[in-house]
Amino acid sequence: MNTKKEILIGFIVGIIANTIGTILYILIFSDFGIVETYNAAVTQGHVGSLLALGAILNLIAFFGFLKIKRDQRARGVLLATLITALAILYYKLF
Repeated sequence: MNTKKEILIGFIVGIIANTIGTILYILIFSDFGIVETYNAAVTQGHVGSLLALGAILNLIAFFGFLKIKRDQRARGVLLATLITALAILYYKLF
């Protein structure tokens, strides 16, 4: 399969895993709904923390792809994680 396509698949899996991880964190550990928790995180400056906690699921995707010998997909998940880290940095600085 094409290398760029494999990396894109991994990237999409990484973004989806991060989104699901963030939503799961909010649903499990917050007393409010998703929108209310997000709005509270924006006003208090904790959006970066929400994204970082959601990125934990990327570990499962990354090591899962490595285990089944899909190195290019694992590279895509790593790329998604790096972009998440840049978004966290943006939220922390601005």
